[in-house]
Amino acid sequence: MRWEGNRESSNVEDLRAGGGGGGGFGIGGGAIGIGTIVVALIGGAVLGINPLTLLGILTGGGGAPQVQQQQGPAPAPPANDPAARFVSTVLADTEDVWTQLFQQGGATYNPPKLVLFRGAVRTACGAGQAAMGPFYCPADRKVYIDLSFYETMKTRMGAPGDFAQAYVIAHEVAHHVQNELGISEQAERARARMSQVEGNQVSVRVELQADCYAGVWAHHAQNARSILEQGDVEEAMNAAQKIGDDALQANAGRAVVPESFTHGTSAQRQRWFSTGLKTGSVQACDTFKARNL
Repeated sequence: MRWEGNRESSNVEDLRAGGGGGGGFGIGGGAIGIGTIVVALIGGAVLGINPLTLLGILTGGGGAPQVQQQQGPAPAPPANDPAARFVSTVLADTEDVWTQLFQQGGATYNPPKLVLFRGAVRTACGAGQAAMGPFYCPADRKVYIDLSFYETMKTRMGAPGDFAQAYVIAHEVAHHVQNELGISEQAERARARMSQVEGNQVSVRVELQADCYAGVWAHHAQNARSILEQGDVEEAMNAAQKIGDDALQANAGRAVVPESFTHGTSAQRQRWFSTGLKTGSVQACDTFKARNL
């Protein structure tokens, strides 16, 4: 992915250096293994319990890390940190794309903040942990990421590559776009009136739309700045395959239970990312009206 030399966002807050703490898609202390993460994800989907809560139960109260709390304004990441610079550049690119698309629709895009943390962090949505992977909190309109997740993607999930990493950021920013458009609130209201299984189906459509929006970003970023190199799209498609609900459940050695899916199958995630990438159309990402996901 061609990203070096492009604009970096000023909307990045770096909480990695202070405020306490230790060291999904749609993910504790250092002792938590990948098995615990998957159990929490699947248990949350099946039982309807926040994976954060399950992680706390699985790790025990005494073993949870301290939660990083911001003391005054958060600093920007250091200029000599390549990983932080990459994240800042991708975030800036999403800002440029979504600002333009909102303007074309006669609206104003208010970009999210992106928070870098280690181990755990306090958010307006509750305590977040690195084991959850990157996540978006609609209550404070921030994306949170522990950069160690990228190493997990590479070594444990088999999803390496810088464009796979960019896809992860673009997916979380897409949840902010949904929040800006009022989609998130509508989905929450609908889920409140439904059974667990029906609510899971709504969640799948929300997540697949975010995958499609990530593809929309990539489409316009490529047209404007030629960011894609050979193999980049394959990296993103591979990442989408690895984090499908069916793949996560199968890799955890459990039965695949479609009724428990909250993010969609690997094939669905790939299909909707590809739809956004090929069309560049927000309208093409209306998963709520799609008969076949």
